Amino acid sequence: MPRYASVFRNFLVSYIVILIIPSIAGYMSYQTSISVTESISIENSVTQLQKSKELLERRIAEVEGFTRQLAIHNDLNLLMNEPPAKDKQNVFGIWRMMRDLTTFGQTNDFLRHFFIYLRNYDVVLTPGSAYFRPEHYYENYRYEDLSLADWKRTVLAATHQNEMMPLRPFVTPNGRTSAITYMQSLPLDSFGDTSPAVVVVIIDQKSILGLLSGITDVNGGWVHIVDAQGRTISRQGDSDEIADALANDPRFDGSRASQFYRDELVVTIRSSKNGWVYHAGIPRAALMENANQIKWISWTVIGGALALGLLIGLALAYRNSAPIHRLLTAFGQETHADRNAYDFLHGNIAEMISNNGKLETELRRQRPLVRDAFFKRLIAGEFRTREEIVAAAVQSNAGLSGSSGYAAILQIDGYAGMDSVDILNELHAARLVLKQSLHEMAGSVPMTDLGSDKLVALFVSEESGEGSYEQAQIDGMLGRLAESLFREYKISMRAAASARFSSVTDISHAYAQAKQTMEHAAATGSETVSWYGEMKLDSVTYYYPLDVEMRLIGTLRAGEIGEARRIVEWLAEQNTVVRTLSAEMKHQLALEMKGTLLKLLDQKMFTESESIEPIKNRIVAIHPGETIESLHEEIMAIMEALCGLVASKKNDQHVQLVERLKALVAEQYANANLSLYSLAEQVGRPEKYISQLVKEVTGKNLSDYLERIRIDQAALLLKANGHTIDDIAARVGYNSSHSFRRAFKRVTGVSPSAYRQAAEA
Repeated sequence: MPRYASVFRNFLVSYIVILIIPSIAGYMSYQTSISVTESISIENSVTQLQKSKELLERRIAEVEGFTRQLAIHNDLNLLMNEPPAKDKQNVFGIWRMMRDLTTFGQTNDFLRHFFIYLRNYDVVLTPGSAYFRPEHYYENYRYEDLSLADWKRTVLAATHQNEMMPLRPFVTPNGRTSAITYMQSLPLDSFGDTSPAVVVVIIDQKSILGLLSGITDVNGGWVHIVDAQGRTISRQGDSDEIADALANDPRFDGSRASQFYRDELVVTIRSSKNGWVYHAGIPRAALMENANQIKWISWTVIGGALALGLLIGLALAYRNSAPIHRLLTAFGQETHADRNAYDFLHGNIAEMISNNGKLETELRRQRPLVRDAFFKRLIAGEFRTREEIVAAAVQSNAGLSGSSGYAAILQIDGYAGMDSVDILNELHAARLVLKQSLHEMAGSVPMTDLGSDKLVALFVSEESGEGSYEQAQIDGMLGRLAESLFREYKISMRAAASARFSSVTDISHAYAQAKQTMEHAAATGSETVSWYGEMKLDSVTYYYPLDVEMRLIGTLRAGEIGEARRIVEWLAEQNTVVRTLSAEMKHQLALEMKGTLLKLLDQKMFTESESIEPIKNRIVAIHPGETIESLHEEIMAIMEALCGLVASKKNDQHVQLVERLKALVAEQYANANLSLYSLAEQVGRPEKYISQLVKEVTGKNLSDYLERIRIDQAALLLKANGHTIDDIAARVGYNSSHSFRRAFKRVTGVSPSAYRQAAEA
């Protein structure tokens, strides 16, 4: 279907457009519902605060009515107007008034705590109690922030006309609370500095908050009531920060009945009776609770409808476009039955061809860089085995046509010690000329740059036969090359060539020989072409360069005993055949080789091995005074033992990894998505690596092993006879019963139904 996706897409777009139209209508309806719900919630909040305000004002009015009743109370008037008599109290009148007061607080919880102060008797009357000294009352009931003297002055001695003291901390025998205080002097027309009596009603904040609990308890909001002077009458749920913000923040408009402030709906109502301002804050989340339910239901319904409609649209688009796809497939590219589908197919094929061409161009452009990197690794001795070299050569298209030959270093003379930009540019041009000239004379010769003024050329061929390189042939070719360069371009060239190597693994040794020959030629001023075999070697010191030692260590760490033997044999040849060493130099060479083996013991793979101790003892026991032959045999034996340890450790690691893979398969075989990729991801190894490893260790492919586990589990379930075949297929990791039936029959030779019948028989 991807070949003709435009036809399918056109059908699908049509169905999606039809699906979107009612979805847009539903979205508009949803927005309207949310807006209406929000408005209703705000209106309900304003109404709730308004009702709470009215209820509070009604209770305050009852308190005012209570003071008016006291103003016309006969017994109280008699007590107020009696002249004070020294050492004489109207005890009966006070008792009768105290008895009458007990009935007033039973109808209004705002009147639970009040008292009357009679100035002529200096007595405080409360329901059920009389304090002939106000100090005694103050000891039990007092304001935390008001001293006795201030209390007498501001409450008892002053004249009050419907006066309300703001919220203050108040202490009673039952504990600490906060209260507002209503004060009224008696008689009601008292306008002087003093009055005969004062009625003081202490209203606990809890009684006020009980009237506002519908806002604070249900919605989790807050309420703040202030009087006309901005003093707090009651508050619950808000903080000092909110209170200060309401009073001072210019962004808050106190004249608006409702507004959103700091992610809360703040409702403000001002009383026309006493000038009190009621602020109520309701969190947006609580306010929009109903709206959020509508929102969730709406989005769920719309999302479900869109998903279902999209699935139906996909099915209809596929069903309606399938006949056109089959027609285009039948008629091929010549048909014009559906021009749009054909144009789409043509355009994609053209784009694919173009992208493929770009990719090929990029690969061709990168090929010289990959090839050059391969040659640099080859001469540096970074490859450990011949197979590794061959694989890298094929991958980089290096063109190594044989396994034997010569390595040569070609140096452009006259630029030593010069490194300016102009000199480097000139050397770059000279190297290009040198490469081109060598290519014209010798054909395709592997070459790589070595610094700014040198090239390394590998003259590689088969051991014998037509086209193989000989020393005389290369010598003449390099001589002609030097003459041609000087004659045509005035470029002086010097060449140094190695002895013949017989394996591609010895190319790094040949390069080292050519390098040594070049250094010797530069020091002695030899002729244009110098050969390693013609160089007079200094027999005073042994030959064991650092790069050879590092390569030997790397080869032993990899467990490549064949390559390690070749390196040691080559070193033995260099120090016995090519050079004639003194006894002291032989002694030093033996110590160096012994040190190399001891360095290997510090590697983690050897330190963790329990079998390393005997090998370590053998290395320590090497005596430099032994003959070269015995030293050679002992070192070979030690290297074989070390490589054996490496191979054993690798095998153990391989077995552990395979066992882990088996455990993962046993745990996850029921997962239909279990694959070679997912297993490789879980163990952190490449897919090809674990596939090849399982094949080598078990002799089976990992996919075959997984299938076998699934079929074995399915066979057990079939014998149990408690599940249907479709259920068993799902339980053992198959997406369909059809694929399960085919796999079961392929492995066992019978169908699942026949297997179950045979098990029941």
